[in-house]
Amino acid sequence: MKAYEYRGFDKGGRAAKGLVDALSVKDAREKLAHNGILADRVSVTGRQLRFPAEQRSMAYRELSVLLAAGMPLVRALDTLIQSPEMGDATILLAGIRDRVREGTSLAEAFAKASESVTPFEKAIIEAAEKSATVEPMMERLAAFIEEQGKLQDRIQSALIYPIIIFTVGVCVAILMLGLLVPRAQEILAGSNIPLPLLTRFMVALGALLLKWGLPLIAVIVAGVWMIRRKLREDAEFHRQWNRRLFGAPVFGRGYTLLACLRFARTLEIMLHGGVSLIDGLVFAGRATGSPWIAQLAEAEAESVRHGSSLSDAIRRIPPLAASLPGWIQIGEASGGLEKLLNSAGQRYQDHWDRFIARCLSFLEPVLILFIGGFVLLVTLAVLLPVLSLSQAIGK
Repeated sequence: MKAYEYRGFDKGGRAAKGLVDALSVKDAREKLAHNGILADRVSVTGRQLRFPAEQRSMAYRELSVLLAAGMPLVRALDTLIQSPEMGDATILLAGIRDRVREGTSLAEAFAKASESVTPFEKAIIEAAEKSATVEPMMERLAAFIEEQGKLQDRIQSALIYPIIIFTVGVCVAILMLGLLVPRAQEILAGSNIPLPLLTRFMVALGALLLKWGLPLIAVIVAGVWMIRRKLREDAEFHRQWNRRLFGAPVFGRGYTLLACLRFARTLEIMLHGGVSLIDGLVFAGRATGSPWIAQLAEAEAESVRHGSSLSDAIRRIPPLAASLPGWIQIGEASGGLEKLLNSAGQRYQDHWDRFIARCLSFLEPVLILFIGGFVLLVTLAVLLPVLSLSQAIGK
């Protein structure tokens, strides 16, 4: 029996939609007709939809509570589907439930349900199933997603003012370059007064943007689309691209902090759940969301299997090699690896929060200065011809 999504009309002629469990499309239509619903469209669930972070966090947390209460997984998913807070996500949850019924792992079922489910989340759920610690791991995963959600809210709130400034600046620039500067050029052209250098430059810039602006935007959009497609289809290209991101100015520093944070938190959870060190290393590498680190972690897991220490293995993974091996080495020597990994994760979390705060505090004045400087140049390009004309008339 599977869940089918339907759209149709009830006895009163009102639009109706929802889910119905049935053996086939025909059976689903018969059940709906018996309940007084004329189905216009009936299809099996499982189509790719957006799964917002807030709803994913809620699903993980409620699933953790239901499983901790002793409820079987399929029944727990059934209960989630009936939850009104899930909204349109019930369609995704129904597809997840059906896949689990068919024998698919919970991690794979979530990953196939929506592209919104990140590799990090899939790795956490997969490790939770492997270590039989689904309840606590789902709770911690929900907490992590909520932390990231709060961080995104802070970033969006901090960007509101710079975005407004940027938008106003662009509108002013378009107005001046498109109307005022050409008008000033026309006025001076009739009086045989040469245009100031800045005005000639801004006129040329406006003409260039008018002629090539849209084609340039089209080329950029096409390039982004091609790169994203290449990243999805070519695993080696994706790894090489990801490797270069760690060396990018500013962004690379933040990406490294986030990878270390995810690695330390995940490995600590793995070891606490009873997963072996070798498997924990592989899962923690995947949980970083970096295909390059995941590949290196799998290779270093083999070296650990053959006698290498974990700290030496981490030193051979460049993005993690700065400070994490020191924490791990102390943990290995003291026998308190889990505790040290937890401390490392907390420290990386603090560094990550400070990094984001510094970037945001730096971004706002830079944007304001950039837009203000551009508007000033355009204003001068308009005023200088007027001053030149006034001087010529005065003579």
